[in-house]
Amino acid sequence: MKCFNKDIGNLGEYIAQKYLTSIGYIIIAKNFRCKIGEIDIIGKDKDYVCFIEVKTRRSKKYGEPCEAVNYFKKIKILKTANMYILKNNLYNCNFRFDIVEILLSQNDNNYNINLIRNAFHA
Repeated sequence: MKCFNKDIGNLGEYIAQKYLTSIGYIIIAKNFRCKIGEIDIIGKDKDYVCFIEVKTRRSKKYGEPCEAVNYFKKIKILKTANMYILKNNLYNCNFRFDIVEILLSQNDNNYNINLIRNAFHA
């Protein structure tokens, strides 16, 4: 089951990256990892450096995909983003935290995608 979830996650990140670039984001990094955690996509949208969490689901059985970004996940993303900022000396930038929700169709290769800009704050 874990391997299947990883495959769905990878597919979701690929779809999210394609979508984000199609609406004007510039992808800076993918799967940034440090000892604290991981950020799926780091991109630039106009004057903002965006830390983007991608949540992909096959159904809404357990709620909306963005609901998986709970308080503890947000704290982990914030701390990981801080490490990225420190590592790359990005002190004078505007930052934003976005979520991309992807709901895969169970019947075919279609999907619904929803970008939540500024989904939470530091």
